[in-house]
Amino acid sequence: MALRHTLAYLLLLMMSAWMTSAAMAAIEVRHFDDPVLEKRYHDLTSSMRCPLCENQAISDSNAPIAGDMRERIDTLLNEGRSDSEIIDHMVQRFGEYILYNPRLENRTYLLWGLPIALLVLGFVVIVLIVRARRHATTRALNAEERARLAQLMKRGDDA
Repeated sequence: MALRHTLAYLLLLMMSAWMTSAAMAAIEVRHFDDPVLEKRYHDLTSSMRCPLCENQAISDSNAPIAGDMRERIDTLLNEGRSDSEIIDHMVQRFGEYILYNPRLENRTYLLWGLPIALLVLGFVVIVLIVRARRHATTRALNAEERARLAQLMKRGDDA
């Protein structure tokens, strides 16, 4: 019995060590002498999406392409490039898809303008509905409508 518990404990220990090492090896850690460069690196890598991993930032992805992108950002930062130059380079290389916040260009006017247009349209519809209800008037029933109503009420009393 003690041997079984010892084996189970060793197996659990080995699995946790394996899982920890796999998680630690997934994403490399970069060290910067300048805290400003380190902050820029983290901001840039968290603002770009991995082309392979759908909606995962390259800072969190362990896909090989995300590792290449992180390496390229590190190299460009060490060359002294600005954030906008790095972003332009990455977009040119990997496409507009990598940006979580697409740029405002001719191709993206609909993307940026549609939510605003829908809000304005919703506001206009609400205003029109409120106006229509305010101006709605009630009118008296004519003789034919009164007769039909009396007939329906009489039928309801009989039931």
